[in-house]
Amino acid sequence: MRRPYRPAWWLPDPHSATLWGRLGRREPQVPVRLEQWDTPDGDFVELARLDGQHGPTSPRLLLLHGLEGGLHSHYARAMFREAQDRGWAADLLLFRTCGSRPNRLPRSYHSGETSDPLWVVQQLAAAFPSAPLGLMGVSLGGNVLCKLLGEQSGTLPPQVKAAVAMSVPYDLAEASRYIGRGFGAVYEKFFLKSLIPKALGKIDRHPELAPLRTVQRARTLWEFDDAFTAPLHGFRDAADYYARASSLPYLSSIRLPTLLLNAVDDPFLPPPVLDRVRAQVAGAPCVEVEFPARGGHVGFTSYSRPWKPWYYGEWRAASFLAAHVDVPAL
Repeated sequence: MRRPYRPAWWLPDPHSATLWGRLGRREPQVPVRLEQWDTPDGDFVELARLDGQHGPTSPRLLLLHGLEGGLHSHYARAMFREAQDRGWAADLLLFRTCGSRPNRLPRSYHSGETSDPLWVVQQLAAAFPSAPLGLMGVSLGGNVLCKLLGEQSGTLPPQVKAAVAMSVPYDLAEASRYIGRGFGAVYEKFFLKSLIPKALGKIDRHPELAPLRTVQRARTLWEFDDAFTAPLHGFRDAADYYARASSLPYLSSIRLPTLLLNAVDDPFLPPPVLDRVRAQVAGAPCVEVEFPARGGHVGFTSYSRPWKPWYYGEWRAASFLAAHVDVPAL
């Protein structure tokens, strides 16, 4: 049954709604195991894994995290809880450089890198042929997911039944310019505090990347992507990377039941971009958009009692997926 979303009155602005997830939300950690999967190119990715209650036929969830996200992310813990409560199996793909140890190859992850997620989807489908699979991407992972769904329109394994993308930066150039405005500079500095040391560590391990050391002078995400992400992955510059990696042009090609959940007041994305999203999916009847006025970035905290909040975003995502992956009892 659909439950209404009533934004928490005690998180009155987009920044409090966004920061609550990291600073105030208390989400218990579901016990998971960490596995390393060797990739076809000689590197590896790591997956945090939860088994389902019905063995190999349990519905499955594959989650793609956001920029510098991982098991510590509140939405990841919440989705593992949702999966456990529903008896699903769940896997969180830790993008390269976001796992427990450095990767072997110079390449990293980025907002348009879909080869690893596609490979993991294919592996899961082959390993669990009788298990319906739902996909979810959050923030950067949501952009990756939307791009993947558009690229692979009609060619994904039949086990893939539905997808949810939450708080997606559909236009990366617009998002990169927008995030650093006003208080948003706090988020930018937070990301750079993690991204730059990782980049320098990668350069130290791979001397051929020495020309990219100028990344240590980056003061914005645009400058970081211009100095490191773009040249490392074969893009001309940050503008070229953003243009080719943004998911917005791929939305109209999605043919899988998909929910796009973004708040209009998301401090990571200018609101007019969501109008362009609506226009893109107007001819894609399988895509449902839900853009409430308030919610911040991966926030969506609801209810009137601060001591007993309810988190609409993850519940809505799990409910949407359940409509497609849960197999009714005979």
